[in-house]
Amino acid sequence: MLRDAAGRACDDRLMDVASIDELAADLLAKAVSAESGRSSVTVYSRAGARLRQTLTALAAGRVMGEHKSPGDASVHCLRGRVLVRAGDTQVELGPGDLVAVPPQRHDVEALEASVLLLTVALH
Repeated sequence: MLRDAAGRACDDRLMDVASIDELAADLLAKAVSAESGRSSVTVYSRAGARLRQTLTALAAGRVMGEHKSPGDASVHCLRGRVLVRAGDTQVELGPGDLVAVPPQRHDVEALEASVLLLTVALH
């Protein structure tokens, strides 16, 4: 389901528009002030869909702990800088960088306050 800038659900039409810039700014403000140091919202998902997109903000120094993706995935860094680690490999992402995440356990560390667009292809 698409969300508007205020986080309200939009209908499931394929051509709805979500303002990623507005959502990113809002989520980053929430993440920086949250005890957990993170905030996220699903920007696209619907019943039967094979794709899910989640916008996630992390305060500087916070880690999205080790986990495995439910499907093929990518991380697109929109703001800030992050480290994505999988096994013995790590990559640093900055604004505009995109990485395909291998189908293994991985984590993400915010080197500075960051916003990521996580895309998962569901099976």
